[in-house]
Amino acid sequence: MSLLDDQRSVLFVHAHPDDETISTGALIAECVARGSRVFLLTCSRGERGEVVAGPLTALAGTIELARERELELERATGILGVHSKFWLGEPPARAAGLSPRRYRDSGMVWIRPGLAGPADDAAADALSVAPLAEVAGDIAALIVRLRPALVVSYDDGGGYGHPDHVRAHEAALAASRSTGTPFAEVLETPADGAEWFDLPHRLAVVTDALRAHASQLTVHGTDIVHSGGQREAIVTAAGLRLVPTH
Repeated sequence: MSLLDDQRSVLFVHAHPDDETISTGALIAECVARGSRVFLLTCSRGERGEVVAGPLTALAGTIELARERELELERATGILGVHSKFWLGEPPARAAGLSPRRYRDSGMVWIRPGLAGPADDAAADALSVAPLAEVAGDIAALIVRLRPALVVSYDDGGGYGHPDHVRAHEAALAASRSTGTPFAEVLETPADGAEWFDLPHRLAVVTDALRAHASQLTVHGTDIVHSGGQREAIVTAAGLRLVPTH
């Protein structure tokens, strides 16, 4: 039996707009096709994302970029079939008794190709420096409200090391454990104890959703070209591995 079979609802937890499509777009589309109600929790607006050269270039480093990325996420999730999306720190993804807050993009630096690390100028309200208990409490509040059958987020390395991805993994796992909810981490390559999903039939919908994130990337054929010029193939395969939550 597949991990995705008969899941009434699945909550995906991602750090920034576009992460949901780049790394798990095919999985989201597959869940929807199998009859699951898919929810998405995004932790920040990606305010520090670089912008692709072109008509949106002027948004780089401005407050308008956050709004643009909100709109891009709206379009992409509609294409993927996400039922409902939420922002971390805003009810219902906010612990009871706490005022709403916005977690900011922490930024990152490249340590080497394919591996990121923390930037030295993360703001005081950035996701990666927020208390883990607070972030986990906010995610737990949403889990209690939605009661998903499964929570999905990054592995413990955050996929490629981005500090916001790592914090999203830590907090989503802690929230899953505190609520007794199954948690699965996303893997980029097959591994022991993981279920591998090869989903080439989801390429068209993932490609359309990627095009919605026009400030961050360009689609060239079956490749993504990032704002810095890095090119990678569109991902339509991923692994899921359950992590103990009891």
